[in-house]
Amino acid sequence: MIIRPLDFDITVCQVENAELLDVRKDFYFVGKTEKEISLVCKTEDVPARTLQREDGWQGFYIDGTLDFSLVGDSDYYGGLIFQADQGISIFALSTYNTDYVLVKKADFSRAMDILSRNGYNMVT
Repeated sequence: MIIRPLDFDITVCQVENAELLDVRKDFYFVGKTEKEISLVCKTEDVPARTLQREDGWQGFYIDGTLDFSLVGDSDYYGGLIFQADQGISIFALSTYNTDYVLVKKADFSRAMDILSRNGYNMVT
């Protein structure tokens, strides 16, 4: 699999209502339940008003389309980074086509190194 790093800072936040969202942005993940609306987006695209936010994420995605019949791939690359002895937290997102994995910026280089040492190809 090919790993492609994202070249922008990412924020995970909680917004009060959907009217604050601008889904025309090019990197915008919205999760809505009866209890909250969460948004993951470029830091520069965070709405002016948020209930909570956590800045300082960086991410990568799997280049190409992942088949729904694949079993365990996200567990494998996520598990490599997330192992307790690595001390790296991940925030995983999936789209219809692929997976995105976010880690804190301070851990990003180490996460990329772990994946590279385990046979993943990095494309910048």
